[in-house]
Amino acid sequence: MFKNRLLFCLLLVPFSIIAQQKFSKEISFTTDNDLYVSFDRDRYYTNGMFLNYRYITKNENITLEKKIFEWEIGHEMFTPNKSIVQTIDEHDRPFAAYLYGSFGVKNVYKNNKILNYNLQVGVLGPNAFGKELQDFIHGIYGFKKATGWQFQIKNAFAFNFDVDYIRFLGKNNKNTIDVSWVNTAKLGTIYTNVSSGFYVRFGLNPLEKIINSIAFNTNLNDDTTNSTRAIESFIFVKPTLRYAFYDATLEGSFLNSTSLVTKEIIPVVFNLEIGLKFTANRFNFGYIFNYNTSKSKGLRYTYGNKYGTLNINYLLH
Repeated sequence: MFKNRLLFCLLLVPFSIIAQQKFSKEISFTTDNDLYVSFDRDRYYTNGMFLNYRYITKNENITLEKKIFEWEIGHEMFTPNKSIVQTIDEHDRPFAAYLYGSFGVKNVYKNNKILNYNLQVGVLGPNAFGKELQDFIHGIYGFKKATGWQFQIKNAFAFNFDVDYIRFLGKNNKNTIDVSWVNTAKLGTIYTNVSSGFYVRFGLNPLEKIINSIAFNTNLNDDTTNSTRAIESFIFVKPTLRYAFYDATLEGSFLNSTSLVTKEIIPVVFNLEIGLKFTANRFNFGYIFNYNTSKSKGLRYTYGNKYGTLNINYLLH
């Protein structure tokens, strides 16, 4: 019994030491794919890859707990109901690829509010190398090469400005369940939409405040902040409702009207995320199941789309 308790304590030591430290930088990699929910699924929003570097920067605003800068390279890929459609008539949505670089500022307020600004610059179309990336991925898994990329959304300059506003609403007495209000607005040549919903966390242990949590990538700290690295583990549910005004990956860009296949958007879309996130020493891990109702008209599968998200983060001093 004594040996078992000693081993248990020794296992906890590294986590406790890490939890009491402050880390001011973080690298993360996130990947979306419908393969993460089904090996038979390969349609619509089929793949996303995002490499992010974030760090705390100087903050002179007394209302802020911390200010975080974020740099990201991202790639999104879309296909019709299957990637091996043989004729243009089978394209129930266009092939499309979007490649961008972005810079963001995350303002984390002491009163449990978060305001993010994000500017994306990139390209939509063949210059985003969607066909080449999908052929590479299919080669890894032994799938057939995609056909139909010659009809993808044509090249166009990408410029998007996104804003996120998050506000803590409340928690239960044990602080094992809490609710935050999440809102996003996008304006640009790729996406223009607004969305609103709730982020509900469920933890076996007391939850960390949203201003110092891996839930919202606010877990960075330096000598000017009042928090340290926290041990976290929770399940979350995030239902949101989105109203879309414009989606260039479906309608084609207004900067280039030569795309052969375009579709009409469905403005109102319901999104649901169910996920798990946890910390392990300097790492953060997460898995998310994503579901959304149909985003465009004329789809072969009208009961929505599902895909999974995997993410891994690593903290730096």
